[in-house]
Order: sequence, then C-alpha cells, then structure tokens
Amino acid sequence: MQLFYNPDITENTTQIIFPKDESKHIIKVLRKNIDDVLNITNGNGWLFKAQITMPNINKCIANIISKEKQDKKNYSLHLAVAPTKMNDRYEWFLEKATEIGIDSITPIICDHSERKVIKPERFERILQSAMKQSLHYYIPKLNNAVTFKDFITQNFEGNTYIAHCEETDKKSLKSELKPHTNVTILIGPEGDFSTQEIETALANKFIPVTLGNTRLRTETAAIVACHSVAFVNE
Repeated sequence: MQLFYNPDITENTTQIIFPKDESKHIIKVLRKNIDDVLNITNGNGWLFKAQITMPNINKCIANIISKEKQDKKNYSLHLAVAPTKMNDRYEWFLEKATEIGIDSITPIICDHSERKVIKPERFERILQSAMKQSLHYYIPKLNNAVTFKDFITQNFEGNTYIAHCEETDKKSLKSELKPHTNVTILIGPEGDFSTQEIETALANKFIPVTLGNTRLRTETAAIVACHSVAFVNE
C-alpha cells in the first residue's frame, strides 16, 4: 500500500490537488491513471481514499471517495532526546522511533551537548517519510529545541523518567513501565547528563532509570526506551 501525506486535508475535504512533484511521482513513477485510487493521510489519524479524476503530471486531481478515522493509542510516549554530534544518528532515531510508535519528540540542549543547532524542516521530512513507510496515520509532534533547564520545569502528564549513566540508585525502565500510561523519558547527549541536571530532574519528580547493563549511544538508548514502552503496551 502506497500512502501519501497531506496535512491540509480535513474530514470535510472533497477534492485534492497534488503539487507538481507529487503529481509527477504519481503519474510518471507509479503510473497511476484516471479512476485509480490513492491512499492519503493528514497525519491526524485520518485515512482518505481518493480517486484520480485528472492524471496530469503537473497537477494531478483526485476526489475523496471514503474516509475513516483511526483511534489514538491508549497511551502516549514523549521522548526528550539531546541532539547527537553526528546529525545522521539523530535522523536515524527519528525514523525508527516513528516506525515503532512515538507521539512527541523534543530535542533538549544539555550541559554536555556538542550539537546545539538542529534543522527542524529536515527532521519533519524524515518523520513524514517514516510515517508513510510504516503506514501510520498519526505523525509524531516535533517540538522546538529547548534547554534542559527550560524543559524540566514543564508540567507533564503521566510518569516521567531520566535515563543516565551515573553509578547511583536506578530502577529498570522495563520494570517501572505500566501499560496504558502516558510517559516522558529523558535521554542525554554522548557525554551524559551533568550531575547538576540529574539532581534537577530528581527534584522535579523524574525517576532515574537504567536501560540495561551496557552503555548505549544516545540514539540507541532512545530506541531501546521507545521499544520498551511499545512492548509493554502490546
């Protein structure tokens, strides 16, 4: 199944006009023609089926013939992950987390962060591509990058955890997770969270957790956390 993404479609939309690049892809690459049906999502849970009425490579037009809304999961996962030094590693995390199932992502700038500037437009494209590839109808929300200090004092729904590498008393994330519960998890940079950041998180009711017995890269730790939440909720 080929899934297209258009954030502007609503449940009241009756016709869609594809931009030139997508029109060319539909007609020239996928070889779609008049009366062929396309699957489209707006990233808000809706799946639309649209029948091509004008197979033009510059402006393909299709009429919406059916729609259905997928229910949201009975839990949500918010990962706050420090940008990695190598940008492609963070992009890999975004792709795989979207495939596994994640609801919200916040890049956090920490004391030990080596990368403090991100390109949200490119990240958004990766999220869109991964959503389409994995046939999800909800696109994860990419929040603006914020400092650890600004992030940690927000109000969070559900349980909050911080995964760090210091040799202190920590609980296993897998043993702490409960199904059908909203979760926020902090994942630090390559140099880990600073001692001050860990203390601040604990003061703000974040539970310190471990993701296993081995030391993980930032992006690997984020995926392990993501999969752990998904597994508990299967």
